[in-house]
Amino acid sequence: MELNQVTLPVKNMADAVHFYLTLGFTQIVDTPHYARFTCPDGDATFSLSLDDGEFENPTVIYFEHKELDELYNTLSQKGILFEQAPTEQRYLWKEAILRDPSGNKIKLYWAGENRLNPPWKVDKGA
Repeated sequence: MELNQVTLPVKNMADAVHFYLTLGFTQIVDTPHYARFTCPDGDATFSLSLDDGEFENPTVIYFEHKELDELYNTLSQKGILFEQAPTEQRYLWKEAILRDPSGNKIKLYWAGENRLNPPWKVDKGA
């Protein structure tokens, strides 16, 4: 099985689409109530769905990028506001935190080998 996509709720489609295009994603579906994007690297996609009601989405979406510091600087220069600059975490990932215009939490990160093989990886063969 392979993860195909994650869909985020948004309050304003135009603002959200502009935000994700600024982050560097490529839009492949454009309707008044739904938008879908491909990620700059790999085959993953994600989408946005217009939600007319009030919501608070507790989900965090992660986008991995090897040159995280450069991406952070580039996006900051484009006016993207971050809650946290790239910071080394105790779980061996480096993360920057931001929110889209609808309040969805996003972490841009780089984990390298530790993403799939952290030192505390569970050994199911034992």
